[in-house]
Amino acid sequence: MRAMILERVGDPLRLVERPVPEPARHQVVIQVAACGVCRTDLHVTDGDLPDPSLPLVCGHEVVGRIVARGADASGLPLGTRVGVPWLGGACGHCNACLRGQENLCPAARFTGYTLDGGYAEYAVADARFCFVLPARYRDVEAAPLLCAGLIGYRSYRLAGNPVALGLYGFGAAAHILCQLAAHEGRRVYAFTRPGDLAAQSFARSLGAAWAGDSDEPAPEPLDAAILFAPVGALVPLALQAVRPGGVVVCGGIHMSDIPGFPYRLLWGERVVRSVANLTRADGHAFFAAAARTPLVLATHTYPLDQANQALADLRAGAFTGAAVLVP
Repeated sequence: MRAMILERVGDPLRLVERPVPEPARHQVVIQVAACGVCRTDLHVTDGDLPDPSLPLVCGHEVVGRIVARGADASGLPLGTRVGVPWLGGACGHCNACLRGQENLCPAARFTGYTLDGGYAEYAVADARFCFVLPARYRDVEAAPLLCAGLIGYRSYRLAGNPVALGLYGFGAAAHILCQLAAHEGRRVYAFTRPGDLAAQSFARSLGAAWAGDSDEPAPEPLDAAILFAPVGALVPLALQAVRPGGVVVCGGIHMSDIPGFPYRLLWGERVVRSVANLTRADGHAFFAAAARTPLVLATHTYPLDQANQALADLRAGAFTGAAVLVP
């Protein structure tokens, strides 16, 4: 099979030929139909996330069909279309796992970071951490649901029950969550890079009640704000925008440092919290919601051997929506 691998942090990915992987007991082999390109992939290749398992096949928004199974990979017949998310495994018996927080398991393994991912023609994954995907979404459309959708949904759940919701950064995650929240009757306000009129128009087309620059005041006090842009300087701005008792959720796995800010912005029982990874419960709840919500997925496809170009375009903000590799 062909695969794009990261051999050294900071270097471009390299196209190689490898044997098709063999499944272990609980694993399945998936013929990859599509793999999303996520900002977390940039953090892995740039070295913002420490100690990736090199050489590494990146990619954790994997969509494909099962072509082989290990002896204990029951419940998913050959030919089943599944998605492989960021959380690739957890121990199942530590305190975090036992209290329903397998996303915080100290032995957790992550697709496209500590496990090989989907920038390849075939991938292997733990069957217990795969999801059967809603039939209404084609392969390319389904790919960004595996991280942009899942992490956005966990962020949304941790935001409480907001009526007025601010989204800072309008990329792959926000464009999915905006539609879901608007469909549920929330008032969504989209904050983009200053002057990014295309992103603001895109947000309004997907149900945002308002869209403007990230340094503009919100049209009304927000119940919650979710930050998808990895920019720490947005945290004080979001705190200014939320009402007393409101929540600011940092939805990314990496963020630049948060600058100092006056305590009055936090006072009034405002909360700042982060989101780490996802749980399988999040996935089942999100895909049930996605199955009943007519989400429009804006995607930009690239051949597998153009993975470096896809990453460069993502870094430059060259498109709205999500990039997807198609082997």
